Amino acid sequence: MPTDNEQVLRAAVTLLLRRPASSMDEIARAAGISRATLHRMFPGRPALITALGAEASARIGRAIDTADLSADDVPRALRDLVEQLMPCADYLAFLYGESSLVGDPDLERAWSVMDEQVAAVVRRGQENGSMRVDLTAQWVTEALFSFVAAAGWAVHEGRLAGRDAARSVTELLLGGARRTPGKPD
Repeated sequence: MPTDNEQVLRAAVTLLLRRPASSMDEIARAAGISRATLHRMFPGRPALITALGAEASARIGRAIDTADLSADDVPRALRDLVEQLMPCADYLAFLYGESSLVGDPDLERAWSVMDEQVAAVVRRGQENGSMRVDLTAQWVTEALFSFVAAAGWAVHEGRLAGRDAARSVTELLLGGARRTPGKPD
């Protein structure tokens, strides 16, 4: 019976987010396959981690490509982006936490492109007056990705309802956490 690579990577990323030091045996069990099958797919932990990085990059890239980033309404474009990113929040969190991927040239190139796509939207919002200009576009981009990763973790841990995650991220990103007097909560 063939093993679904995507299913194995999904099980691995889910486990590694909770327990980053998990062994290949534990990853195989979480994926519902034998250790031998896992080793045929990924000859060792470094190969698995590299595959997870590539899968994360591909998923995040597809989410960015799917979002309507060309919309004139920049906040709406960012809301759409967050909606598209939420299904891959665990992969984004994995990228943020996996130090062995730092310095991977392919991943760094892909991340640079994705970063720039989002920062360009933020800059467009700064130019048209819909986004704050006192925060750099790069910082807002980093915050967006970080908020998505954090929301994915909060959903995973039961601290945030999945259906509320995208709205929670965009409201915090676009409105900040400061309460505005006179506005209903």
